Parts: sequence; C-alpha cells; structure tokens
Amino acid sequence: MTLFFRFVGGGRLERYNKMAGLAVNVDHVATLRQARKINIPDPIMAAAIVELAGADGVVVHLREDRRHINDRDVRLLRESVKTKLIMEMAATSEMVAIALEIKPDLVTLVPEKREELTTEGGLDLSLHKDVVSDAIQALQEAEIPVSLFVDADLDQIKLAHKINANFVEIHTGTFCDAKTEREGAEAFEQIVNSVKLAHKLKLGINAGHGIGYQTIKAFKGLLEINEFSIGHSIIARAVLVGLDRAVRDMIALIKQL
Repeated sequence: MTLFFRFVGGGRLERYNKMAGLAVNVDHVATLRQARKINIPDPIMAAAIVELAGADGVVVHLREDRRHINDRDVRLLRESVKTKLIMEMAATSEMVAIALEIKPDLVTLVPEKREELTTEGGLDLSLHKDVVSDAIQALQEAEIPVSLFVDADLDQIKLAHKINANFVEIHTGTFCDAKTEREGAEAFEQIVNSVKLAHKLKLGINAGHGIGYQTIKAFKGLLEINEFSIGHSIIARAVLVGLDRAVRDMIALIKQL
C-alpha cells in the first residue's frame, strides 16, 4: 500500500491508500469496428465487460479525425460507465467544449498528430504551456480533474506542477519498446526519477503506453503509481483468450507489484 491522491472537487486532491489500479483503453475495439465501417464490435459493450472483470476505469481517446472512438461512443460511455471514464484528448477548443459537455471523471491531455498510428510521446509543455494551461483552467473550473501525458522527464514534471495539473501520466513507451537491455534500464531509471519527483510535488501519478504482460512486472516496488493505463496488449490478448480473462490476467499481475 502507498499514498495516492484523488480529485474531490474545487481543484483539491485528498490523500488515500490503495493498490495501484488498472484503467483499460478500449480504443482498439473501435479500431476493429471501423475496419468494416459497421457497428460491431461495440466499445460500449467492451467497457461493460472490462468493468465486470474488475478494472478501475475505462479510457477512450477522442481524436480530431475520429479514427476509432467517436462522439456517440463517448456520450454512451458517460451514461454507462460505472467506475471511472477517462477521456484522452488534445488541448483544443473543440475537445475542451466536448469534455465540458460530457464531464468525464478525468481528462488526460495528450499530443496528437494525424499521421501517427498511436500517441508517440508526451506533451512538450515548454512549447505548449499556455495552451495546455488554458485547457486545464477551463476543465478544472467545471470540476473536471486533468492529467497531462508527459515523457519521463524531470523538467516536464516540474512544468506540469507549475501549471496546476492534478495528475501526470508518465509515458512508458520508451521503456516498453526498448531494443536492448541497456536502453530499457536507462529508460526505466528515467521513469523512476519522474515518479519520485511527481510524488514529491503531490501530483497524482498514472503510467501508460506500451505496457504488456511482461513489462508490467518491471514496475514492482514502484508504489507511487496510482494507476496503469493499458489498452493494446489487453485487447490483443482478448482476441485469443477473451476480454474478461485478458483484463483479469493483467489485474492479477498488478496485484503482485
């Protein structure tokens, strides 16, 4: 058990203790649906299964080009999700307006490029501080807590704190995709240092991108992480063993951390 933070309204965080949670990203269920431009498989049904399997939250990324998750999905998920709905989005006026209407339980601001297959890295807050800060203020005024998806970089963590983010989600892809043991060790050291600093600054801490059933084991003992955000590896496993089991298998590994 370790110290965590949760949003309680008015821009305030309260402390509590619990095991690290799992938020499951169902974007790739929608990706499969869009491959045929039909209405199956349905990410809303997938979210219900994910919750029944014990996940602590459901994540969706509403992209500018609506390549997988669409506006209908987000609205239906807001009505149906019983745990926590996390909406990933760019810090644009369009997306802020949608979030203010939908009122997800948490917004995670992420960088977004049309040509990327998936989010390639964290926000560069040194370049986009003002835009991100404005989005944070607008969302927090509506009592929507905000997380910033950032690289494992101490300067980015400090900037996230400076512009009043409630959480950071630390990008773990560099570690998970490392080609050599040395690259992986260096990337993980940066994650550890970033987590420790964020905890010291009393930011809530999530982690995600590229985490799978083997790489999750490396996080054992890094108790400051509130929640892991995992999508592709769980949905990929679900194709072979079913979504309920895929989620339960990941939860079992997280319990061992």
